[in-house]
Formats: sequence, C-alpha cells, structure tokens
Amino acid sequence: MHRIVLQREIRSRASHKALSWFSSSNLFRSVHSLPFATVEAEGISGSQPAEVQNLVQGKWTGSAAWNTLVDPLNGEPFIKVAEVDGNGIQPFVESLSKCPKHGLHNPFKSPERYLLYGDISAKAAHMLALPKVSDFFTRLIQRVSPKSYQQAFGEVYVTQKFLENFSGDQVRFLARSFAVPGNHIGQQSHGYRWPYGPVAIITPFNFPLEIPVLQLMGALYMGNKPVLKVDSKVSIVMEQMMRLLHYCGLPAEDVDFINSDGKTMNKLLMEANPRMTLFTGSSRIAEKLAVDLKGRVKLEDAGFDWKILGPDVEEVDYVAWVCDQDAYACSGQKCSAQSILFMHENWSTSSLISKIKDLAERRKLADLTVGPVLTVTTEAMLEHKKKLLQISGSKLLFGGEPLENHSIPAIYGAIKPTAIYIPLEEILKPANYELVTKEIFGPFQIITDYKKDQLAMVLDALERMHAHLTAAVVSNDPIFLQDVIGKTVNGTTYAGLRARTTGAPQNHWFGPAGDPRGAGIGTPEAIKLVWSCHREIIYDFGPVPRGWEIPSST
Repeated sequence: MHRIVLQREIRSRASHKALSWFSSSNLFRSVHSLPFATVEAEGISGSQPAEVQNLVQGKWTGSAAWNTLVDPLNGEPFIKVAEVDGNGIQPFVESLSKCPKHGLHNPFKSPERYLLYGDISAKAAHMLALPKVSDFFTRLIQRVSPKSYQQAFGEVYVTQKFLENFSGDQVRFLARSFAVPGNHIGQQSHGYRWPYGPVAIITPFNFPLEIPVLQLMGALYMGNKPVLKVDSKVSIVMEQMMRLLHYCGLPAEDVDFINSDGKTMNKLLMEANPRMTLFTGSSRIAEKLAVDLKGRVKLEDAGFDWKILGPDVEEVDYVAWVCDQDAYACSGQKCSAQSILFMHENWSTSSLISKIKDLAERRKLADLTVGPVLTVTTEAMLEHKKKLLQISGSKLLFGGEPLENHSIPAIYGAIKPTAIYIPLEEILKPANYELVTKEIFGPFQIITDYKKDQLAMVLDALERMHAHLTAAVVSNDPIFLQDVIGKTVNGTTYAGLRARTTGAPQNHWFGPAGDPRGAGIGTPEAIKLVWSCHREIIYDFGPVPRGWEIPSST
C-alpha cells in the first residue's frame, strides 16, 4: 500500500512539474481531449471497433486486409488491425534501405539530434505523468492484455520514468567517447559508440507499452532507423504511443511501424536486411531468426525462471506474497515469472505453501488479478498438468482447474493459479527433466524441496536449463548466497530475503546472461550494448620527425 501511495504522490508531483511546458505549448488547454489519441480505451467495442494502422515513410496507412481481433474477455470482435501481407512490404523495405549504415546521426553527423531526442523524451515523460494520459494507456493495456489496473499502470510508470531518465543531455551522454594517448606526438585513439543504421524491433504481447517503448527509444537515441513490429493482438497500444511521440516532436520518418503476421515479418527482414534485429519472445522463433539473419540479432527470449529459498526461514508472510506475485501476477504471463520454486527443508515445515495457496485463491477475474492466457489454451495447460501428475511422487498443491463463470473465448486459456509438487530426485531424471522445465506462459508453477545436503542437486538442475533470464535467491545468509550466485548465470538475479523473479524497472539492467546474443533493456549499459557498436578512430596528424628518411623494406 505504501508503494501505491508513493507512486500516486510521484505522479502528482510530475503532473505539476509538467504544467509549465504544457501551458507554454498550448497543450494544457486541450489535454483533457488527448489530442494525440484516435481511440477511447473504454469505448472500444463491437459496435465501435478501433482501427490500428501502419506507419511507413512518415505516413499512416491502412491495408487491403484487416485482421479482426476479439476481446479477450468476452470474444466480441472489437479491434481491426491493418495487417500488411507479403505483397505489401516493399514500402518498408525501401524506407529502411534509405538509411545508411552510419545511421541518422552519430558523433560526427547531425549531433543536434541527440539533443532533439532529449527534448522528445522530456515531453513524452511529462505527457505520461499526467493522470488522464497515464489512465488512458493503463486502461488500453487492460483491454488487450488483461491484467490488474496496478500491473498495467506499472508499465506506464516504468515507461514514464525511463523517458524522464533520458531527458535533456542524457541522450548525448550515451554516446560518450574516450581517448587514449598514442605512441608519438599527434597520435591519439578515440573510441566511439556507433549506430547500426537500419534496424528492426520485434516485441511480444505481454508488455504492450514498456518493452517496445524502451527498445524503440534506445534504438533512436543511438542514431538508428527502426522498423517496429508489436504482436498484433496488442499493437493498438504502441500505435497510440507512436502518435503521442509524434505529438512530442518525434520526426514521422524516423520510425516505421508495421502490423503483420510472423511469416510476412520474416520476409521483410530477409529483403530489407537490417543491420541488427532485436527480438523479444519465444526461444523457438529467436533461434530461427538467429539463423535467418546470420547472427545479426539481440535476443531476450523465454525464461523458465527459478527461485531458491535458503536455509533461513524469516518473514513467511512476505515471502509467500512475493511468491504469489512472481508466479501469478499478469496470470503468469511474464518472461520473468516464477516457473519453479526450490524450498530448503526448513521452509517445507513452515506455513509457506498454505499461505501461497490462500493468496492464489483470492485472485479473481473481476479485478483481472487472474485472467485470460493469450498464448496457451486451457486444454494445453490441463494436459500439461496431467502429464506432470504421472511423475512418481508428484501431487497437485492447488489450482489445476478451469476458471468458472466467464466468457473468455476458447482460443485463449483460462485456469486457476496452479502449483504442482514434484520431488527433486524425479525432476533430475532424464525422462522427466524436459517435461518439468517446459515453460507454460500462464499461471502455472512447479514446487519442490531439497535437504541441506542436496544443494548440489539443485544447482545441477539449474545448470541444465537452457534460458537464463531472471532468478531469485531468497536468503540473508551470505555464505549461501555466495555459493548459489557463484554457480549460476541468470542475467537478472535478485538476492536477499526480499528477492523476487519479476520486476523490470527502469533503474537496473533486465536481460539474460550466458549468451553473446543476449539483449538488455532500460539502462545506459543495455542501450549501448544492444543499439550501438564500437568504432575506433585513430588520429595521427604528425608532425613527421625532422630528418626522417625512408627505411629499409620489412
């Protein structure tokens, strides 16, 4: 509750801070009509469907084919998306081809654009700080990716703080160079961060605002020209955000925005040949793109994320609440969601599981603390449960049943928050391991326990995993933390009694480790890693030493 109140206070202060800019730009007088918006989040319906357009070469366009989306809560057709097919990609190919490899700006070319993007970020941050604008995006997110108001607002809040972080001179600071003295007078080497030029960004459904905005702005800050594709199920959110950015001064030609299916986007990538592609989504597609694009990719793919509870049992209520949030917030549809929980035997004798069960069972569809699963059907999740319960010693701890009294369409999943216990020894068996560690992108987790002399078995289970995104080591025992952290690799690892697996705020790196293709998000380090490369310029002006003569051949 304290955090919610604090966030409201921050929003209020940010709103007052924004007044001077809005007043001077005549925006404040019309902000209640949201001049950038073309839809009303709560007014979208079958009788008033929204339309989502494409943006290419500075112009918003429709399409010969419109893909009609159904409301994930009631199945009513409510959004029409102008999807580009394989015959319509040429304008996008041409747009990217116009951008040179040295980008739209770099330290030697159009440096005033670093300042432009600092200004755009400042204005966009002020916009998102306004309660009416924040509420608009929060409710629009809820319409297409149903989650609780607070979870949806969290996306808007993080995005606003990110834009605030990169206001003013902070964009040009991303391009800070360094110099090293040379071997003789007049020689110096300078290292620069250099853009790739034409790039592509592909983002998923589960964070319709935060992921695409943070990656898009990072690409633009460093001087790239991106084409952005967001999952069509939720692309209306980013389409409206693009319109807000234009309102804040983003040049319309700087970004192309495309709606298409995966096959068409793959064709676009193959023909346009972007110098770098950022992909956030499933491991299967990530590996395909890595091959198709000859390794010119950065990936933030799936994560079967783990949490280990150490030997020190403290604050059981708090730890249970974090476990519930990590596993079941957003109906488990986070790439950082807690997929498996390893409990030290000391926790097994506590009331932890019963408390997690109680917290999970208070989630309800009415406030979207549990809701539709957009990529896994109810039948698929129940079938996975059935297979797991065939493992020796396994048992259903809670859940495992479809949601009741709802109108969620059958193409989506709808189950109660679920936890299945499987003995550690059984998890490690080759016949079971792949099944147990299969990621289910829904409200579904595995729980197991281990004895004090079985930590090596837990670490073996972690070593065999393929994805290494987030993790949590819940303990204040420094020796235990040192042992586990030193023998694991997950790129975003939380450690200590309050450790969690979820949470991708703007104030720390979020991304996988252990893979040279791994992408980060949100921080200066992430932006520089993903959206720029190193270029070295060696100046050698002389003078040539007096009396110099041509030496012998070598």
